[in-house]
Amino acid sequence: MRVGFGYDAHALVEGRKLVLGGVKISFEKGLLGHSDADVLCHAIGDALLGAACLGDLGSHFPDDQPRFENISSLRLLKEVGSLLRGNRFQIHNIDATLVAEKPRISPYVSQMRAAIAKSLSIPEARISVKATTSEGLGFVGSGAGMEAFAVALVDEGS
Repeated sequence: MRVGFGYDAHALVEGRKLVLGGVKISFEKGLLGHSDADVLCHAIGDALLGAACLGDLGSHFPDDQPRFENISSLRLLKEVGSLLRGNRFQIHNIDATLVAEKPRISPYVSQMRAAIAKSLSIPEARISVKATTSEGLGFVGSGAGMEAFAVALVDEGS
């Protein structure tokens, strides 16, 4: 068994769609980034790659490459899942936490879990998604951005 940790943060800006865990959420701002800036999927991807000692999202999907501009982070997660399987790793479970003041995330959690599970080709029961606020503290608390943390447990194949 191997464990990996992932973290990501993005600024909230006007003129972008908000996508979290692969789910489009109605909100007046979206996350700034080269891809769809799905902070939750990015943290999960980094946790998975870290567990397998396969680098990070930036090394596999550089933000200076036009082919990754506005790409769905679920597509990136699908590629991460394929990379892990190709290196004989099986995803045991993922535990992720999104930190955001607004919008309220709980109504979307089941959709996020389903989308993430589908992109990684694993059972939804292996994915935990939680949300919290920062109680008004820091860049998240001021509404300037969002951040996500993830831990992944993978099994090494034989």
